[in-house]
Order: sequence, then C-alpha cells, then structure tokens
Amino acid sequence: MDDRPIDDVDRSILHQLQLNARQTDTEIAEKVDVTSTTVRNRLDTLEDEGVIRGYYPEVNYEQAGYPLHVMFVCTIDPNELESLTEQILDVQGVVTTRELLGGERNVHVEIVAGTVREIEEIRNELAGLGLTINSSEIISETQVQSWDHFYPRTGPDAAEDDDTDDGSVTDKG
Repeated sequence: MDDRPIDDVDRSILHQLQLNARQTDTEIAEKVDVTSTTVRNRLDTLEDEGVIRGYYPEVNYEQAGYPLHVMFVCTIDPNELESLTEQILDVQGVVTTRELLGGERNVHVEIVAGTVREIEEIRNELAGLGLTINSSEIISETQVQSWDHFYPRTGPDAAEDDDTDDGSVTDKG
C-alpha cells in the first residue's frame, strides 16, 4: 500500500475475511471493534490498492466430481512466462498457476480431473503450449495458514477467534 502502511485494524479485517469471507461488514465490525462504515472504507482501500485481489470459494474438487488433483512442476522460458500464463489458465482443468523465481522448474500448474485420461489430455495441451513438465505429484490435502500467523495478535480482534475454527483452510481431494 503506497499511501499508508497496513495497521492492526486492516490486519484484523483481513484475518476475519480469512476465517469467513461471507461475513457482513457489520459482523466484521463487531469482531474488530470498529464501525461497519470503517470496515467498508478499509475494504474498499485494501481492494483498490491490490491487497485484496478477490474473494473465492474453497472448492472440494473431489466432492465436485474431480477426484484427481495434480501439481505439474514445469519449466518455461522466463521470457515466455507472462505471455503463456493466460493460455495456461485457459486449459480445461487448470485451477492455479504459480510462478517461481529463478532457474528451471519455475512454474507450478495445479489441475483437477475426473480420470487419468483427462490428466493426460491436460498434460499434452500444456506441453503443446511450450511447457516442459518435469514432474507431477498427486495432491492429497492443502492447508493454508491464516493471516493471524503473520503478525502479533494484539489488535482489536485478538480474542475474537472462534475456538472451533483455527482459521486454516483445508482442501481434500
């Protein structure tokens, strides 16, 4: 954020969104001990400045009919990376790409599929785009650390966490 640093109120709002992004501004405001107008203004600023890039559902791919969840570790010429990212995301079954800094194995492509044949088709389409697939790994579970791990919990919502939810996100399948 260019104009001002993230403060404890921003961090608390971000943490509350990670716990449950479907909360209303009023619900977040009660937990963070600010007004709902403050929450809305802060969210607008965090969105405008790119701190919050979107709100997405956590999908259980296995329950959605895609029991195969695979990570391809790939190599792409760094000069081609930017132009290929959108093409990679357009491949049916690709759910995430991650660019890594430096050297070989500089892109991870996460896919979901219903059959091994579908995985092979996705692999072939990615290779056709110019990716060298170095390895593939089946993903059995993903856990995400909640925002509160990254800063001291001294802010307004430090004591407001639901004891039954540690804030982590788990994706099985």
